[in-house]
Amino acid sequence: QVQLVESGGGLVQPGGSLRLSCAASGNIFRTGIMGWYRQAPGKERDLVATITSGGLTNYVDSVKGRFTISRDNTKNTVYLQMDSLKPEDTAVYYCNRKFGVQNNWGQGTQVTVSS
Repeated sequence: QVQLVESGGGLVQPGGSLRLSCAASGNIFRTGIMGWYRQAPGKERDLVATITSGGLTNYVDSVKGRFTISRDNTKNTVYLQMDSLKPEDTAVYYCNRKFGVQNNWGQGTQVTVSS
C-alpha cells in the first residue's frame, strides 16, 4: 500500500514563505513522477509542479520563479519550497505519485496566504 503524508502547511502573510514536505512509504519513491497539486475552494485540483526520479522539474507558469520542487531519495521525501506567496496561492496542497497506471494521493495540507 502506497502512502504519501504531507506536512508543512499553515497561515502565512503575503510575501512570506513555506516549505511543504511529502514523505512516501516503502521503496516506491525512486520510481515514478512525484508532484504537487492544489485545490482552492470551488475550483478543480490543478498541477503545481512535478519532478521525475532523475530530478527533471516542471512548473505551472503561475509559480515559476517562486516555487521550487525537490526530492531527497535518501529520505523518501519530496519538498515544495514556496516563496513570495500570494493570496491566490491559498489552497489545499496535495502530494501525488504517478507510475504506470498507479496514481497515489496524500491527504492534503492547507496553505492560507492572508494578512
